[in-house]
Amino acid sequence: MNLIRKFDFNEWSPKIDSVTSQQAIAALEDGFVICLPHLPFVLGEDEKRFLSERWSDHKSKNISLRPQGGLKGAFGSADELKALRAMIQRYSDQATQLVSTLFPDYVPNLVKANTSLRPFEVEGRVSSYRKDDKRLHTDAFPSNPTQGTRLLRVFNNVNPNGRPRVWRVGEPFDAMVKKYLPQAKNMFPGQASLMHKLGITKRKRTPYDQLMLQLHDLVKADMDYQRNAPQQSVNFMPGTTWIVYSDQVLHAAMSGQYMMEQTFHLPPEALYRPETSPIKVLEAIKGIALGLVD
Repeated sequence: MNLIRKFDFNEWSPKIDSVTSQQAIAALEDGFVICLPHLPFVLGEDEKRFLSERWSDHKSKNISLRPQGGLKGAFGSADELKALRAMIQRYSDQATQLVSTLFPDYVPNLVKANTSLRPFEVEGRVSSYRKDDKRLHTDAFPSNPTQGTRLLRVFNNVNPNGRPRVWRVGEPFDAMVKKYLPQAKNMFPGQASLMHKLGITKRKRTPYDQLMLQLHDLVKADMDYQRNAPQQSVNFMPGTTWIVYSDQVLHAAMSGQYMMEQTFHLPPEALYRPETSPIKVLEAIKGIALGLVD
C-alpha cells in the first residue's frame, strides 16, 4: 500500500500541463497524500528567529492566524508579533497560490480558514486518546461540526535542524468505514438542536458529523487497529510541502517540530468528483441523506 503521490513542483505557482493536473486531482480526491519534496517555504533571515517555542503563549499548541487577520496563541512585543503575523500570512498566500494553480475549479468555492505555525515537538505530548494525534484518525471536531464541508490542508516542514515530520498514513477511508460504521451510534432526537442551543456546538451537528465523530473515536480507541491496520510511515523532510484532505485520509503525526499549515474549506459539491467525499461515501453505504436535519 502506498498512499503517497510525489510531484516535482518547485514553485508555489507551478506551470502544470493537463495530464499532470488530472493526476494531481485524482490523487487528492481519491484519498492520497500529495507530496512535494522540492517545495520549501523559505524564511527570511529575520524570520528564522520565529522557529522557537518562546513565541507561543503556551496556552495553545499552535500559533494561528485567523482569516480576519487576528493572531492567536502568540507572545511578543507589538513589532515582533507584526513580523510573525506577516510571515504566517505569506505562507497563507503561497499555499493559496498553490491550491488555486493545481485545482483551479476549486477557486470559486474555496474558503480560507486558519493558518498556523506549529512550534512544539509532537513526540512525547500527553493527551487523552481522543486528542492524541499520534493515533491514526480522520479529522472531526466535537464543537465545530463541518456539516460535510471538506478539510483541505497544506503543510510544510520548516524544521531548521534537518528533522523530518514523521506521519503514519492509514488504509483508504472506505475500508476503515466498513470496519467501524456498524458500531457507530446515532444522535437521539433533538440532540443536535439542544447542543447548539446550549453552546456546546458552534452550529448544528448533522448525522454526518455524528458518524464522523464516532469513527474518529472508535479508530483511536482500538489499539489493535492502531498497531496492525494497513499503514505506512512517511518522513516529510524539511523543505517538503504536502497536501491532503484530512477528513478523508487516516493520518497520525508521530514526531517533528516546526511546521506551517493552511486549512481550506470546500463544499463537497465543488469537488471534481463529489462522490469521493466522505459524506457521499457514507450516504452511499447508509442509503440515506446525512446532511442538516431541520
